[in-house]
Amino acid sequence: MAGATVTVTDKDFEEVVLKSDKPVLVDFWAEWCGPCRQVAPALEAIATEHSEKLVIAKLNIDENPETTAKYGVMSIPTMNVYRGGEVVKTIVGAKPKGAIERDLAEFLA
Repeated sequence: MAGATVTVTDKDFEEVVLKSDKPVLVDFWAEWCGPCRQVAPALEAIATEHSEKLVIAKLNIDENPETTAKYGVMSIPTMNVYRGGEVVKTIVGAKPKGAIERDLAEFLA
């Protein structure tokens, strides 16, 4: 998936997400998930507009079961915000761009 978002896997999750010097929102998603596809353009726009403050990464749950299980993701879309290697916020369900930005306000300020 080209654009401002980055793709992460079980193999590079620690390096890309947990060791990042910026907060990272990880979108846990799957190809077959309609709400995931619905939220993708909003995440792409937020990634483009706020790239200096926040990294937005996408993790396909079907291809990366270890990370999905480790963080207890049971429904998608689930978006976890990681800072300093820890989950500091969880957003569950598809929302419009404005609602996601409000949820992320503390990281975008």
